[in-house]
Amino acid sequence: MDLEEIQSLIKFVAKSGATEVELETGDFKITIKTPNKKKNGEPDTIIQQVPVGIPPLPVAPAPVAPASVAPASVAPAPAEADSKYITVKSPMIGTFYRKANPESDVFVNVGDDIAEGKVVCVIEAMKLFNEIEAEFSGKIVKVLVDDATPVEYDQPLFLVDPS
Repeated sequence: MDLEEIQSLIKFVAKSGATEVELETGDFKITIKTPNKKKNGEPDTIIQQVPVGIPPLPVAPAPVAPASVAPASVAPAPAEADSKYITVKSPMIGTFYRKANPESDVFVNVGDDIAEGKVVCVIEAMKLFNEIEAEFSGKIVKVLVDDATPVEYDQPLFLVDPS
């Protein structure tokens, strides 16, 4: 592996958001770790190269997430006090936004009535803004995520009273 290939691997890991990547070949082993964030938000990159005498292992390609936008999933809230509410969950990993752009009003507030098909938020994933629609009618009881924060797949976003 030459210097250009190593530099290109470092750039790929830094852009991907991965925290650790290991690569082994017949001659050497490279470990790239990005455990810390610098003050400007860019990850520190640590490279460790160790000679090894082990034959290279086949590297499987990383799984690719489907690009389709799924509607928000619905599940009962786990807490007993909230058992009468329905939870609107994130259908994807991304950044949660309560409004379409900084100048717009929020899609929904606590106390707002929603109908099936109403947009309740957007989730930005890979520079695409995906509108998340309600799958049922009800009243927003609680917003569980702060605006412009990262969300995980299946993370609760809103509590809705369906009555």
